Amino acid sequence: MSRKTLLKLLVVTLCISGQVFAADISGKVMFEGKAPKGRRLRMDADKVCKAAHKKPVRGETVLVNSDSTLRNVIVYVKEGLRKKKFKAPSEKLVFDQKGCIYTPHVLAIQTGQELEVRNSDPTLHNVHSLSKKNPSFNVAQPIKGMKLTKKFAKPELFKVKCEVHSWMGAYIGVFSHPYFAVTGDDGSFSLKKLPAGEYTIEAWHEKYGTQTMNVSVGAKESKTVDFTFKAK
Repeated sequence: MSRKTLLKLLVVTLCISGQVFAADISGKVMFEGKAPKGRRLRMDADKVCKAAHKKPVRGETVLVNSDSTLRNVIVYVKEGLRKKKFKAPSEKLVFDQKGCIYTPHVLAIQTGQELEVRNSDPTLHNVHSLSKKNPSFNVAQPIKGMKLTKKFAKPELFKVKCEVHSWMGAYIGVFSHPYFAVTGDDGSFSLKKLPAGEYTIEAWHEKYGTQTMNVSVGAKESKTVDFTFKAK
């Protein structure tokens, strides 16, 4: 009997017995080569934006940490999960416009979870989602402190831009399950409490595209998986 068949039988047995034995997949996203320098963001067209920064601001397309790990990579389970409807988290995520920059630059959220789009700047912003599977929105927020709440029903990864400030851009990833993460200042990710099984794990970056890896995990097992993106 193959390992894949054994894992499937184990999952079925655990489901029938009502027991839960969770597995974890974690790791880091590394960067190899010379990191490109982000382009300087020219904010002279808006005095409020320019005054918000004492030093020149550069784009966040490629952010490499001091330990050669890569930020803003979405790592998630692409294939292998049983068909199941996961309950949306009660936690509301915040997508802010501060200093005329989107924060965070890359955000991941579960279907049905609330997203608060906030304007923390005393200037006009216009938030335009380029979503296709979910209804697109194009909303002006002219006053500091304005908030807009959104939910997404379908999995999708899309760009968000500001129609007022051309340099403002970010990405939102929507997933139908909770097994996703965005790498931060240590380049790490963790996908916790996965059922035993075989999975395809994908790492996505806005400039360097995607990488996938097949991973098998048993009950109560922890696996380490590292991805490496190379400079073009």
